[in-house]
Amino acid sequence: MADLVQYYGTGRRKSAIARVFLRPGTGEWKVNDKNFDEYFVTEQQRASAKRTLAVAELSSSFDVLANVSGGGVAAQADAVKMGVARALIEFNPELRKALKSEGLLTRDARVKERKKYGQKGARKRFQFSKR
Repeated sequence: MADLVQYYGTGRRKSAIARVFLRPGTGEWKVNDKNFDEYFVTEQQRASAKRTLAVAELSSSFDVLANVSGGGVAAQADAVKMGVARALIEFNPELRKALKSEGLLTRDARVKERKKYGQKGARKRFQFSKR
C-alpha cells in the first residue's frame, strides 16, 4: 500500500488554532469536515484563507483539509492562512522567501488584553469622584 503524501502546518490567530493538511489533488477545501463555502460565509474570510495558495500560485494543485477550533470565524480564517503557509514550506522550502515577504509567516500577536483588578476593564477605570 502506498503511503499517504501530505504536508502539515499549524496556524494560530488570537485564540483560534488551525491544523492544516495539504494533499496533492485538485484544489478541494474542507474545514471541519464541511464545505469551504459553507464554513467561511463572507467573501473576506474566503479570500483570507485562500490567499497563501494564490501567492504561491498552487491553488489547483493541493487539496486542503483544515481542523479549526477556538476564536471567531475571521480569526480561524487567518489561522488557516498561516497553517497553509507553514505546510507549503514543508512541501517546498524555496517558497519561504515569497511567503515571508507577503507577511504570511508572521504570527499576529494581537490578543485581548486582560482585565485588571480595581478597574472596570482592561483600561477603563471606575468613575472617580472628588467629593
